[in-house]
Amino acid sequence: MSYKDFFQLRELPFSNAPDARYYFNSSQHSQALLRLKHAASANVGLAVLVGDIGAGKTTLARHLLDDLDEREFESALLVIVHSSITSEWLLRKIAAQLGVEGIPEGKIETLAAIYHRLLNIKEEGRKAVVLIDEAQMLASREIMEEFRGLLNLEVPERKLISFVFFGLPEIEENLRLDPPLAQRVALRYRLGPLGEAATEQYVRHRLSLAGAGQPPFGPEAIAQVHRYARGTPRLINTLCDNALLEAYLAGSREVGADLVERVALDLGLEPLPPPDEGGESAGAGRRPRIDLAEIDRFLESLTK
Repeated sequence: MSYKDFFQLRELPFSNAPDARYYFNSSQHSQALLRLKHAASANVGLAVLVGDIGAGKTTLARHLLDDLDEREFESALLVIVHSSITSEWLLRKIAAQLGVEGIPEGKIETLAAIYHRLLNIKEEGRKAVVLIDEAQMLASREIMEEFRGLLNLEVPERKLISFVFFGLPEIEENLRLDPPLAQRVALRYRLGPLGEAATEQYVRHRLSLAGAGQPPFGPEAIAQVHRYARGTPRLINTLCDNALLEAYLAGSREVGADLVERVALDLGLEPLPPPDEGGESAGAGRRPRIDLAEIDRFLESLTK
């Protein structure tokens, strides 16, 4: 028996493998999706979504791809797996993703083939959008210049192709390798960590999709999940998966806060620092409290 059977789940709820079924539409993911769909629909040219490791960029990219209606868009997702790619490789990959048949060998010829394919897509009444995941891997000026060249492919009334970059914050340094390209970023959005309420919704969302009846995590346990995972979806998954395993090994159908904390420490996770009393942070810069009654007494004494 596995913990999946022990907790009567149809499947493992906290896998870190990208799965569109488990997409969690938090408020900020919803805002990001709306903006990126606008960027694709309006042919803005280049949009950038930035997020820290484990923030859910890949899941969002796949969800956006699924959400782009093929009747309106010729869309593709290109995942960059290493930083040693060449501009020739990039062009050929983009050509293949856009459906260019019989891709020629030369770089100029490939670019021409892409241009003609983009014209065909336009004549079909559709728009070409290429999503680039792990775009921080594109760390060369030559590659950035290639994207600028592709964005120059346009007709009088509009651009022929749009790109959406998904990447770590280092992507901003890559864009600065080619200042004219950096100036063409028409939309930027940053994914931050989930808040405590969103963390709870996220955990319950995944458990529900996996077939959980009574959620094994109580409010205190989820508070500990948020404290140690710091609102990062990938870490939430890792922590919850290990906590369910440990609860199963202990024969417990409930995951307690103490168990979550022990598992988190075993994983080497650092907790969020506790807020100071009143929600204020310690140190210089704190505004002194103003006692209005004391001010009234002082003003009254001046009239005596």
